[in-house]
Amino acid sequence: MRDMAGIELHLHHGKTRPDTLENLRETLDLCLRDYARFGIFGSEDGRKRYGFIHGNWALNNSLANGQFCGVNNELSILRETGCYADFTFPSCNRSNPKRINSIYYADINLHRPKSYSSGVPARAGIGSQAGLLMVQGPVRPVWVYGRLTFGDSLSNSRPPIKKLIDAWIGTSIHVNGRRDWIIVKVHTHGAINGEAVLGEAMHESFNHLETVYNDGSEYVLHYVTARELYNVISAAEDGNSGNPDQYRDYRIQPPTYDASPDILEASEDLRRAVRRTYAD
Repeated sequence: MRDMAGIELHLHHGKTRPDTLENLRETLDLCLRDYARFGIFGSEDGRKRYGFIHGNWALNNSLANGQFCGVNNELSILRETGCYADFTFPSCNRSNPKRINSIYYADINLHRPKSYSSGVPARAGIGSQAGLLMVQGPVRPVWVYGRLTFGDSLSNSRPPIKKLIDAWIGTSIHVNGRRDWIIVKVHTHGAINGEAVLGEAMHESFNHLETVYNDGSEYVLHYVTARELYNVISAAEDGNSGNPDQYRDYRIQPPTYDASPDILEASEDLRRAVRRTYAD
């Protein structure tokens, strides 16, 4: 059985005061250094790479008054420190990009709030493009238990149902020119609803996926980590086709986890960098 574990980077910052680009870069560099001691994060050409999710969905200073961020050129800092793709959205609030249901590249040189709102779609056959890759989950209105819901969240008070899963698949997010590889990115927001991720409802959800969307002819189902998904997207961009399973390690190599270091907490340097914007 393949190890499906994957650890990436989820950062809350600018909690009580706006962050700065210098402190953000230091925080990210220190995080990579500290957690690399445990083998966390994949690597490309010997360099640690990471996928990113922004706390409070406030990527690139997209909320008012610098709340939960403060850095207008956050995208460029992410790229410089080794981020291979952002997985923050959708948010279904004011920070959500105008471009939805898309895999695209945001311009990292537009140093203004919410500069990621539009961009250039990822395309098969032309390779990676300039900017930061934005990997979005589905945004599609669906009536669930009498309520209109949007997005890719599994953290609601009610667990996912077949109707919602069908909507995710039907949204058909893909790399342009590789429409037969449908991408569905969902999140649990910390798995705050245990029933949604561990209970009978999730069992039924997996059963629905593995019967309706894994018949071996019209659909073949693949579960992937964020790193593996990026690799599959990269393979599509380079013009590859066929079974996407063969491209899980296409560009960024898997981490080699090591639980042996006797380290109980983050370094004081990293904690200090986080405290600058996270505590009074």
